[in-house]
Amino acid sequence: MVSEMRGLQAAKGSPLQNMPEMHSQDGPPLSMDEELRLAFHISSLRPLSVLCRRLDDYLGPSIAQLTHLFLLIVVNSVTLFALFILLVRTLWSLGTNVTTIESWEIERHKTLLRRARHFGGYLEGPDGIKMRIQKQEFPYDIGIWNNIKAGMGSSNILSWFWPFAATPGRDTGLSFEVNGFEDPGLSWPPPDPDRIPRKPRYMDMGDPFPVRHFDSAQEEIEAFNQRQREDMERRSGGFGLQRRRKFHERYAEQDAEGENSFQDDDTSNEGEEAWRNAEGDRLQDFGVDEEVEFYDEDDIPLAELMRRRREQQAQESY
Repeated sequence: MVSEMRGLQAAKGSPLQNMPEMHSQDGPPLSMDEELRLAFHISSLRPLSVLCRRLDDYLGPSIAQLTHLFLLIVVNSVTLFALFILLVRTLWSLGTNVTTIESWEIERHKTLLRRARHFGGYLEGPDGIKMRIQKQEFPYDIGIWNNIKAGMGSSNILSWFWPFAATPGRDTGLSFEVNGFEDPGLSWPPPDPDRIPRKPRYMDMGDPFPVRHFDSAQEEIEAFNQRQREDMERRSGGFGLQRRRKFHERYAEQDAEGENSFQDDDTSNEGEEAWRNAEGDRLQDFGVDEEVEFYDEDDIPLAELMRRRREQQAQESY
């Protein structure tokens, strides 16, 4: 079968024409070192493996060798593809004189321009600062050939591939040529409102603990409710509704203070009829019965209140 295959390949001018006849007694199999060397010639081994796929088992490579060859093909193909992508990316960065971080800064600047376009060209920074966002060109793109010369350090193409070429001076890493499209006073990267630090907030040095710590959750809840009431009073500005406390609470406070204590509007004994808002309106001005102890109805379901109201209206209609 080998002779027939050799004759067929000789007629077609195959590279196997001068290959010696293979026998099982030709010697030991290839060593690992030789297999690694053959891995660098995969392009020539592929057609050879295709031509020898119909040979007898004892004439062809073993299962382990075929598995190793397949793994080498897969790994080398993936590595070659990754290196090709890296080469394209490096050539693009060299031609545009843009590093990876600078490319991120350019994309960030484009994003800020799109956001500012919807807000009239301004974006809000920390502490409510309005910042005008204007388009800026990348200042270090000075042309493809000049970019390559600046990146490789010389215009001599042969020196790019010579490992013993002279190293550029240190001053080349301190000053860079710009294209002059923008004002030299503008900085790169452009200002980003999201990255500007906030103004320092100085605490009162007389109080080392500006934030109060509570001993229990109940105290923290009560303090929160107190702050909420104070906020409501500040927002109302004295013109909002002032609801009186319940009678038994006012009575207990009055009894504790004594008969000679000062009585204001909240501690007067006129009952619920004395309730007034900042404009002097009473409950009866809003159609509310002042004789009803309305604070007792806080825990009554709404359905029960509606039922009582319907019964009262029915009695009045008769």
